Amino acid sequence: MCPAFAFSWFFLRGGKKKPRNRSLQGRQIDFSTDYFLTACQEGSMAFAFSTFFLVLLLAPSLLLLHPSAGESFDVRQHLSTVTRYDAVKDSNNANFVPSAIPDGCKAIHLNLVARHGTRSPTKKRIKELDQLAIRLDTILNDARGSQKDSSLQKIPKWLSGWQSPWKGRQKGGELTSKGEDELYHLGLRVRERFPELFEEEYHPDIYSVRATQVPRASASAVAFGMGLFSGKGSLGPGRHRAFSVLSESRASDICLRFYDTCETYKEFRRSQEPAVEKLKEPILDEITSSLVTRYQLNFTRQDVASLWFLCKQEASLLEITDQACGLFSAYEVSLLEWTDDLEVFLLKGYGKAINYRMGVPLLQDIVQSMEEAIMAKEENRTPGIFEKARLRFAHAETVVPLTCLLGLFLEESEFEQIQREQPLCLPPKPPQKRNWRCSIVAPFSGNNVLALYQCPGNNSSDIMLSGAHRSKYFVQVLHNEIPTPLPGCGDTDFCPFDVFKERVVNPHLKHDFHSVCNVKLELPEAKIEQIESCSLICKLSNLFRRLFVLKRSNTYTKNQKTEL
Repeated sequence: MCPAFAFSWFFLRGGKKKPRNRSLQGRQIDFSTDYFLTACQEGSMAFAFSTFFLVLLLAPSLLLLHPSAGESFDVRQHLSTVTRYDAVKDSNNANFVPSAIPDGCKAIHLNLVARHGTRSPTKKRIKELDQLAIRLDTILNDARGSQKDSSLQKIPKWLSGWQSPWKGRQKGGELTSKGEDELYHLGLRVRERFPELFEEEYHPDIYSVRATQVPRASASAVAFGMGLFSGKGSLGPGRHRAFSVLSESRASDICLRFYDTCETYKEFRRSQEPAVEKLKEPILDEITSSLVTRYQLNFTRQDVASLWFLCKQEASLLEITDQACGLFSAYEVSLLEWTDDLEVFLLKGYGKAINYRMGVPLLQDIVQSMEEAIMAKEENRTPGIFEKARLRFAHAETVVPLTCLLGLFLEESEFEQIQREQPLCLPPKPPQKRNWRCSIVAPFSGNNVLALYQCPGNNSSDIMLSGAHRSKYFVQVLHNEIPTPLPGCGDTDFCPFDVFKERVVNPHLKHDFHSVCNVKLELPEAKIEQIESCSLICKLSNLFRRLFVLKRSNTYTKNQKTEL
């Protein structure tokens, strides 16, 4: 350890070799030597020393307490990517005030990228639940043979004789009736929100509907289209109409299944999955120990992982929250949710640039459709002969990378980091709050909408920002139907199209799909210590930057006046 702060660090540790937790005004902060050792090795002792004392000084105001006992907790909103859409669709940033669309501005084109709706467990997971039933029976028999009646009373009654609701199923992963309902009503709401876009008679060149070749995605497209085009045809009492859904081969679909065709990404994911699983183990071990004590049952780490999966399936698909979910406290659920979110962050999200760089073809397709719509307007083409909406239905592995390419759920400084291709901090562990919650980022039927607006375009009525920039085309981003700030556009949700291209899109376009996905990455085996150490450095660096570095002024902020 560096001599310059060895004594101070020794003092904080209480003169012992093993670091320990120090409680600051009731809040728990965990100090690790990894960061300081790394800082010494890299010659950044001064920064490490200053930020070390800065953390001590400010920790009370930076860390949060556990939620109060009286705070309502709905487990159905904490199921990570297994969360149903209806449980969280109104849960985006409540502190953000959406832009008022200026008078005279009209939507002229819409891009939608949606995840499939709620689905049943896959064939592999159904087998896991069948094995869980056998395992629970063994655990209960062991308990009955070794415990007194008083201890047996602690065991939840539902465990006795439990069988998987999907027992005997040979197939899985299909869209459920709840999933159909989610997409059907999403289609109705999209048409209601953008009536001017869906006035035209249906034609596949005007309303393009695309899905991956996975049945639950194409079924989701059909359910959405039934809502969107209801009353527009002559079929049945609902006056439905037929419409086409296009799919590309799994082997060549680089717009919606890029994660399946990108060899570099598949190699990266295989190399990192063991370290990510290792990262989750301390939480699972902690909760396993609690459950063993609480119920006097000999649960293992794998048992707890399977029970957590059962909890998510029961709560999401069956509306059962008092069986598997009832085994866990609210705080334990939040920890398990965090481990799932952490895995998505590291293997599908902001954790590594390859996770979202491979999605550039989708971003290019979105921008190209906008440019074509702008060209059609500029050339005064007759309505009904050019595309008005491009609607895509895919998977969480599609929606999450697009969300990252747009920079959603980031602070402005974090957005600048990913533009500079610097790693982001890991999502903070509960009870600290975090932006990265997969129940909101990518629930079942989770979606991103990019609506293109045309505003009055003469010299006296152009939309003006900062008195200098003029534009008559704007992009509004909605995540799960809620206007969402774009850090690349000064945290506004209504961004001039050319600014959107310049600041959000263009920095990604230097990464061509084929060059990104056909490169041999140097992938040394990731270690848990490296991930944790990197996270601590990242947190301290961000803290230092926020406190002592003035933010670069941004001319396109939501606070500046918009004039017609």
